Amino acid sequence: MAPEGASRCRAVASGLQDRSAALSRSPYEKRAENRCRPLPRQPPCFAKPHHRNMYSGSRMSRYYNGPVSDHFNGERFFDPFGVPPRSQRDLMRWHLERRSARAKWPRWAPSPYADRPPQRVEAGMRISYIGHASFLVQTAGLNILLDPVWSDRASPFRFVGPKRVNAPGIVFADLPPIDVVLVSHAHYDHLDVATLSRLADAHRPRFITALGNDTIMRKHDRAIAAEAYDWRDRVEVGGGVAVILVPARHWSARTLSDRNMSLWASFVLETPAGKVYFVADSGYGGVDIFAACASAMGRCGSRCCRSAPMSRAGSCRLSI
Repeated sequence: MAPEGASRCRAVASGLQDRSAALSRSPYEKRAENRCRPLPRQPPCFAKPHHRNMYSGSRMSRYYNGPVSDHFNGERFFDPFGVPPRSQRDLMRWHLERRSARAKWPRWAPSPYADRPPQRVEAGMRISYIGHASFLVQTAGLNILLDPVWSDRASPFRFVGPKRVNAPGIVFADLPPIDVVLVSHAHYDHLDVATLSRLADAHRPRFITALGNDTIMRKHDRAIAAEAYDWRDRVEVGGGVAVILVPARHWSARTLSDRNMSLWASFVLETPAGKVYFVADSGYGGVDIFAACASAMGRCGSRCCRSAPMSRAGSCRLSI
């Protein structure tokens, strides 16, 4: 039997080793602990989520590493009031059925409308529709682009994928100096890295997006100095204008393996001329998030732009 003093020394040495190991853990190892923690309790103003643990949390997110929340489980984001995502097989079946049933899309459908916006709008507000979900908002001396897409295809490939059938409502060269760019989520028809690179090179604006999408942008081009925020974060952009990220009923993906690894959001712009609610992509679901947003943020007054599925004419709902 070892002497009592020797046992005590071994115990102290073991404790010091454990403490040293804990202090030497990398931030990624510490963040990985979030995967096993339960989600925090929902605020009383929200209903109980339909599906708490959609994912196993066996890996850290490819695009974002942060604390667990009511819409992030340590690996993927999720809709607290939604349903589990469908399988890849369901997605392919839906795509094939939709492709066989839909009307033939025209090769080219030129729009008779085009805009050449002024350099600045100091008083009031001017909103230009560029196409699909892309808008230019001019107010308080600021020029703000929403989900800008100038590429010919909304696809990771140049030779296949949804192709533009009419030109953007504003020629890229006719854009005024762009101060702020808002990107709602990672789908290719909203996050167009080629367009963002062109904007970073020509205008050097602030890029504001939801969590995780900043990683996608910087991996494509380090010049895209994106700032990522969570739902309900408020960002001051100058001129008395603020951007608030609000929840949306949607999802995200860039590949077959990164579903919901970046967050999606809608935006509320608070300006001296009024509020703008840019929904981008969102469904209704079991909880009316539009009414919830109006209750939390106040109504948008007389100005509200909202993306909707495009008709053959390429129209989008825009109430002013």
